[in-house]
Amino acid sequence: MAKQLELLSPAGDRERLLMAVAYGADAVYLAGNTFGMRAFAGNFDDEALRSAVSFAAGHGVAVHVTVNTMPRNSEVERLPDYLSFLQEIGVSAVIVADVGTLSLAKRYAPKVAVHISTQASVVNYQSARAWHELGAQRVILARELSMDEIAEIRAKAPAALELESFAHGAMCVSYSGRCVLSNYMTGRDANRGACAQPCRYRYALVEEQRPGEYFPVVEDDFGAYIFNSRDLCMIDHVKELLDVGLDSIKLEGRAKSAYYTAIVTGAYRHAIDAAAAGEPLSPIWRNEVEKVSHRHYSTGFYYGQPGQFTEDARYLRDWQVVAVVERCTPDGLATLTLRNKFSAGDLLEVVGPNVEPFPLTAEGLADQWGAPLQEVRKPQMPFTMRLPRQVPPLSLLRRQVSG
Repeated sequence: MAKQLELLSPAGDRERLLMAVAYGADAVYLAGNTFGMRAFAGNFDDEALRSAVSFAAGHGVAVHVTVNTMPRNSEVERLPDYLSFLQEIGVSAVIVADVGTLSLAKRYAPKVAVHISTQASVVNYQSARAWHELGAQRVILARELSMDEIAEIRAKAPAALELESFAHGAMCVSYSGRCVLSNYMTGRDANRGACAQPCRYRYALVEEQRPGEYFPVVEDDFGAYIFNSRDLCMIDHVKELLDVGLDSIKLEGRAKSAYYTAIVTGAYRHAIDAAAAGEPLSPIWRNEVEKVSHRHYSTGFYYGQPGQFTEDARYLRDWQVVAVVERCTPDGLATLTLRNKFSAGDLLEVVGPNVEPFPLTAEGLADQWGAPLQEVRKPQMPFTMRLPRQVPPLSLLRRQVSG
């Protein structure tokens, strides 16, 4: 039987979890309210974690919980109870970066697999071997590795050790995300989940004797984005990721939107399935990753230096979600909730779980009592709309907002 490549999607909150599962994730990674590297994602309290694991398990999806901050002395005493709780609710794996946390996980959650975070900067086969000897089932490789380096790690690391690598999403200007810039400038510790992303700021030069007078670092009127990283996109190279020996590819984005989670998960689901079948990826799905908010793409370090985009730090945002399908009858009468206002006659596009995007003109709008509407404008309001055909729940209506 051919090796299966796991698709691991971000689930920053309950809505993003639902999207990841619906759009084809094999596993999701998420965090509780502590010890996770995304303090400003929605995250999950204990009861929400329990519910999330139960929901995912009911759909055959594994849950990996991030415990990958670098805990200080005052936090360590809380780890045993937290790790025991994660085992009790049925978590599949914990993601750790600290060797002390690994030791506690093996003691207090022995039935839970331990995955070593990209924060640990695993860049060679001996490091991978050492983590395996300490009890890790998987290492999440540093983003800075080339395809050839990954191949060598796979060849020389224990066969039982799983390898995971990022395939899509934001990249950090600092090595494996271990940055002190945010803490230094804003007091928000990147290594404890609170990065302010100062690498995306616009910088200019100030001379000591001329406070308030800014000199451009480059010869234009926009300052300089000297730390600005491109986003990673490996959707054109999933077959190579499979062939190099990876067990899992990871999509960055726990702090990003539910729309992002849905679309990127769906696109990579089709890419993995096509690669496994020895078929080319349809341009329809390749184009989907262009329809989420992103910075200029690169292939990361897989094939050499990714380069920087220094003209600005803006996201490319050409599409906007207007509504989410809650349910739909066989004849196409959909009940939806609104995300952004739109009107009858607007040109929209529908995409859904395993549903190729198709265009439509908005018509047949009505409120929840059946009264006709010309426009829907109140956020989260329920309404109905006539679609050309039935689509599954969590399908999305979107519109192009710029050319």
